[in-house]
Amino acid sequence: MAKPSTYTLQAAGIEVAVERKAVRRVNLRVRPDGTARMSVPWRVGRAEAQAFLDAHAEWLSAAVERADAKKSAAAAPRDGKIPLWGRLVLLPEGADAAELYRSEIARALPAVAARMEAASGLHATGWQLRDMRTRWGSCTPATGRIRVNTRLAAYPPTCLDYVVAHELTHLAEASHNKRFHRLLASVYPDEAQARALLRLDAREIAEA
Repeated sequence: MAKPSTYTLQAAGIEVAVERKAVRRVNLRVRPDGTARMSVPWRVGRAEAQAFLDAHAEWLSAAVERADAKKSAAAAPRDGKIPLWGRLVLLPEGADAAELYRSEIARALPAVAARMEAASGLHATGWQLRDMRTRWGSCTPATGRIRVNTRLAAYPPTCLDYVVAHELTHLAEASHNKRFHRLLASVYPDEAQARALLRLDAREIAEA
């Protein structure tokens, strides 16, 4: 039996990971972390998959918005507490959670980036902090610039390690193919664990 193959498409400005495998019909879903996945039968080519996405762009956008609203609610102060680095902490009086997350990522990122760059031999030309809705990070290989989601500060520190390693790996391999995952594993071997954490609400992790 042929092994599944993956590629990426976009609809409504949202990146969708597409997997061709032995399924009977096209299945489009949005995970709790806001990432979109689609599985398609082997007979379905890229053009047909893109046409399906375009036809369901409105649903996709709404589903991502719902997932994002749920993530925002999970990170919002409750009883004066917010998830920070995988633990519940009291939000200082008068402080804004989004600004706290940004400052925490700004403080932690330089050391993480230096460590992952040294381990991978890859170097970004610049790092940017963004409060992104549908991605934990993004990379532009042509310019070497990498963007990191400030909401990662709500999650355990290993999630920031993973995202930094993941985006750096894109400087060597743009797609999520076997070579990409092999290179990533040499720097960050616990990809599956980090991805599983990022599919959960930050508060759910902190309250566990």
